[in-house]
Formats: sequence, structure tokens, C-alpha cells
Amino acid sequence: MMNIRIRISHEMVKQMTKSLHKAYKSGDRKMIRRILVLLDYSRGDGSNEIANKHGIARSTIYVWLKQLLVKGVTSLKPNWKGGRPPKLTKSQKKHLCNLIKAGPQTAGYASGCWSGLLMQDLIWQTFGVLYNAHYVCDLLKGLGFSYQKARFVSDHLDEIKRLLWMKQTFPDLKQQAQVVGGFLLFGDEASFAQWGSLSYTWAPMGEQPTIKTTGIRKSYKVFGLIDLFSGRLFYQGVEGRFNSESYIDFIKMVLKQTTQPLFLVQDGARYHTSKLTKQFFQGQTQRLTVAQLPSYSPDYNPIEFLWRALKRRTTHNIYFPKFATLITSVEEALAYFQTQSQYVKSLFTIYMDEMATATNELVIAT
Repeated sequence: MMNIRIRISHEMVKQMTKSLHKAYKSGDRKMIRRILVLLDYSRGDGSNEIANKHGIARSTIYVWLKQLLVKGVTSLKPNWKGGRPPKLTKSQKKHLCNLIKAGPQTAGYASGCWSGLLMQDLIWQTFGVLYNAHYVCDLLKGLGFSYQKARFVSDHLDEIKRLLWMKQTFPDLKQQAQVVGGFLLFGDEASFAQWGSLSYTWAPMGEQPTIKTTGIRKSYKVFGLIDLFSGRLFYQGVEGRFNSESYIDFIKMVLKQTTQPLFLVQDGARYHTSKLTKQFFQGQTQRLTVAQLPSYSPDYNPIEFLWRALKRRTTHNIYFPKFATLITSVEEALAYFQTQSQYVKSLFTIYMDEMATATNELVIAT
């Protein structure tokens, strides 16, 4: 017996998807299942697999295919339902929250992004409740969810070390610095490109803003440190490369400008941990204590918030015909933020809040 497979065109798939949206809105469960079956078939799934997945007979698949071939998408017209739809219970809502947090792939979907359509299907398949697409959004907001862009997190993260930093290392450093009246300094580096950077701005509809650029691949580099207690900012610009020598020169400058003990928090950049830098630190132990952030954890460094503010003020949507113009812009902004100690201290408020949230999440996870 010869097996014949019917090919469903891409255009037909698009029309079927539109019909699926209408079926969800109307609350026609039978039509939803029918269209999902046909969409599975269009992707090349086998009839046995489809039948088992949707709990139907193989013959039903062929009947629906025949009707699709004869009548087209008119055979997929949903029936609009009336009456009050069923609702999720409190325990079902709690279970739904856990499913959403686990992600679409954990729930068996191919996509890594939750969409309104996927949420509708999840609720229907799991709880037998079919919500209108618009209501799903309201439901999610009421459950504490918002539609937002994801961010990358390194797969090299050591969650145990991150938890140890938040629960022990950071509190200990803070206490030590407070006892001796020292600075607790979080340090990092940033580059400001001469070719500029783009950002959102208001403009007339249909007229996308354009910003001139030289295209010159040159940048002004800055070392920075901010203090937890005073909000003081230390910085030094570098026209060359970030390396051990320039980093040591920066720390020397900070030591000369202060008399207090310094507790330096840094990441694992090579020039932070090089042999030359370590030798320098060993000669400064009377005033300098160095602590390393957990690897791949820029989110644990509050100076990152300052760099973002600086770039908004100095390079976003700005044209720099000359490198000297860029340097002037960056230096003026740095000098400004040196006078804004309360603002710098507020960056630590954001940091502490996020640390508390992350700590709670890690404790629950472990």
C-alpha cells in the first residue's frame, strides 16, 4: 500500500494560524484542536504521533485534511460561544505561575518565548480553561508578570560563590570598612567610542533620527571607583590600553588622594589579577584590602549603573568629529558626577535592593 502525503502550502499555514487566533478568541475548543492537528501535520509530524498527542483517531485527521482540501480555510470557521467562561482557582493560578517561571520549553513548547497564544494554549491544555487573548494579558499582570526583554546570563556562573558573596563576603567587607572608617570602593572600566552610540529619542513619526559618525574605531577609556558610604567618585582617563601598568597608576592616584583605608572590590580582568598587579597590592597591605567579585557577575557591581548614565550623557546620539571632542565630553560628565555624591549613593540603593531580591531567589533555589 502506497503512503501518500498531502503538502500544505506556506500561505495556507498562515491562513490556518489566523483561524487559530479566531478560534481562541471565540472559545471554540473543538476548532482549536482541529487547527492544531492540521498545523502539526503541515510541519511533517506523523499521523500516529499526532493522533496520540491530541487523543483522536487517525481517520479523524484524514477527514479534517479532506475538508481542508475541498473547502479551504472556510472549513475552519469557529463557532462563537456565549455565557460566562470558567475561571482558574487560586491553586491553579499558583501552579500557572510556576509553569511560566520554568519557561515554555519546560512545558513542552519549542519556543523559548512566552506569547499570548502560547499562554492561552498552556492554560487550556493544563487546566481546561480557555481565556480571551486580551484577558490573558490582564491575568498575567494581576499575577505579577510583565512583558519584558530577556537578558543574557553566563552559563559559567557559580551560584554558590554568588550566594557566598551576598551572604558573607560583602557584609563582612562592609563591616570592616565601617569599623576603621575606610572607603568601600567598587571599581570597573568603561570605553567611550568616538563613533558614538545610538539610543531612543522622540522624533516626528515616520522620520527616523540620523546621527553623523566618523566611523573611526577609537575610544577613550576610563578607570573608575565609587564609594559605598560617601558616594565619592574616583576616575582616571586613558588614551591607550587598559593594562596592569595603567591600572596600578590609577590605584596609586587614589591612594595619594586619600588617607583612609581602602577596601577595593574588583572583577577578574587580567590586569586586575596579573602578577605585576598582585605584587603592587602586596606592597600596599597596610591601607589596601582587595576583594574579588564572583566570576561573570557584572550585575554585582553598582558602578555599572554609573557607566550607563555616563554614556547617556556623553555619547548617545552625539557626533564627535574629533577625538578631543569626545575626551572633553567624557571628562565634563565625569567631573559633573563627582559633584553628585547623593546620586552615586543612590546607585548602591538599587544595588542593595537587587542583591536582596537575588539572595531570596537563590535561597529558595538551593
